[in-house]
Amino acid sequence: MSNVSTNRYNSEDGDRVTMAYTVKEICGREVRFRECASGSCIVTFFADFDEKELSGLMESLPGVSIMAVKVNDWNQELSPWKADPVFGDEGFGDGAEDTLSFIEDKVRPEIGCDRLVIGGYSLAGLFSLWACYRSDAFEGCCASSPSVWFPKWDEFIGENRFLASKAYLSLGEKESRTRNQVMSTVGDRIRMQFDSLSEQIGLDNVTLEWNKGGHFQDVNDRKARSFQWMLERI
Repeated sequence: MSNVSTNRYNSEDGDRVTMAYTVKEICGREVRFRECASGSCIVTFFADFDEKELSGLMESLPGVSIMAVKVNDWNQELSPWKADPVFGDEGFGDGAEDTLSFIEDKVRPEIGCDRLVIGGYSLAGLFSLWACYRSDAFEGCCASSPSVWFPKWDEFIGENRFLASKAYLSLGEKESRTRNQVMSTVGDRIRMQFDSLSEQIGLDNVTLEWNKGGHFQDVNDRKARSFQWMLERI
């Protein structure tokens, strides 16, 4: 449930309208929606640390509706299962199921689009891949520099079937060049992911783009290219 908030709020939900998008509060969670006359909608994610980049991403993708879900606890809300810390002291939770349910049950009815594309960067990219193994709600998946180094991810993709019809993968050429033994597997894992998807949905329906630099280079451009690739094909 949500309302447009130019001074119209109720006790549960509220929206405020900006020039570029509408900010909705749905069941206590913030969602930003840019509506266009299109049968397709991108479902993506943002957090406080990349909030300023969201408007730029929307501007780079005209002519398509975009629903951006705010993530307050990145390691909890986007992680498919619990895992020990890989860098720093913060481990990973198992909130992905709740986030996917929120998208399917609360966000999707607000969209009104026939075709959904889900995508994100880093752990949000991993979540997007995971969601397409768990749900058939999405026609395409855009996983830019996804955290496929995640513990037991290789086992998961070997035991489950991808339900979207198309997938875009990317990785920075230098991302696997790290002393962190877990994260250094990302290059091998992304190739494994590509091979698995090629077998399941067909080589013509999946691509793997190698980008220059490391994980934090040209993030918004990489995300925009992933969605542009997908929108040209659905």
